[in-house]
Amino acid sequence: MQIVHVERQVRRPRFRRSAEPPPFRLTDDDVEIVRVVARHRLIRSTHIAALVGRSLDRTNDRLMRLFHAGYVDRPRAQLDRFPTSGSSHYIYALADRGARLLRDEDGVEIRNPEWSRKNREAGRQFIEHQIEIVNFQVALERAVRERGDIRLLTSKEMSAASSASRSPYLLRTKLSQRGVVREIGVDPDIVFALELADGSQRNFMVEIDRGTMPIKRSDPDQTSFEGKMRVYLAAHAAKQHERQFGWRNFRVLVVTTDQRRIASMMEGLRQLRVPRSIGPLLFLFSTFEDLRKTGPLTYQWSDGNGACVHLM
Repeated sequence: MQIVHVERQVRRPRFRRSAEPPPFRLTDDDVEIVRVVARHRLIRSTHIAALVGRSLDRTNDRLMRLFHAGYVDRPRAQLDRFPTSGSSHYIYALADRGARLLRDEDGVEIRNPEWSRKNREAGRQFIEHQIEIVNFQVALERAVRERGDIRLLTSKEMSAASSASRSPYLLRTKLSQRGVVREIGVDPDIVFALELADGSQRNFMVEIDRGTMPIKRSDPDQTSFEGKMRVYLAAHAAKQHERQFGWRNFRVLVVTTDQRRIASMMEGLRQLRVPRSIGPLLFLFSTFEDLRKTGPLTYQWSDGNGACVHLM
């Protein structure tokens, strides 16, 4: 009689670390995965695979081991995304042990030493907003990588980056509404620049809008997207970008849910009156779906007047 030895398959929990973690030895490639996760507040496994240049299966295997070893987290708020059968496209975040690893490997001092606690507190809306941010960042990195005539400058590589400030690109301005002067600030979701072959630089601030914020409110003390646009216009008119960042100019990219919402934003934008501002020309609009099809560099963005514009 022939005896066949069958290896026992261990089914490990998806969102808590296993009491029987898989065999694991940290490699240089694993450290690079932890670096990629650390650069983003939250990031999906498909993004990580694209950025480290590995197959998704191989990346998922290493992420599984890094998770059970305590280097990365899988925030539990994503749990309702997955059917009973599970999914390989998990969302990851830096864990406390991963932060200590980067401190030892790269001398990187992570500001918040309790990343795992923050990951447990992350809610569904926050996670989905962060993933849309990463969708844009990864698409931009891949698009620039395919070209040889431009260089991508991330916010940390640009002149305003400062380890002393949590929001180095925060724009604050005083606005008068109904006879009341208020100081209002806006902190963009993404800041980047495209450096051309001649050394010139095009600067961009990005607003990721998932349609959860009202475009307009009757009460100016409540947040609205129109209020954000007003701050950008006033800050640009006052040349805050020159004083704070040393930029000659910048544009604001707005990525949102659908064309109907873009039309409402444009209508509100045309009604804004900000002295000395360039008005609707400051803003370029797109939808999430259109960018996924085309990419940020080749896509024809619409400015606030409806004209087609390329970033390059």
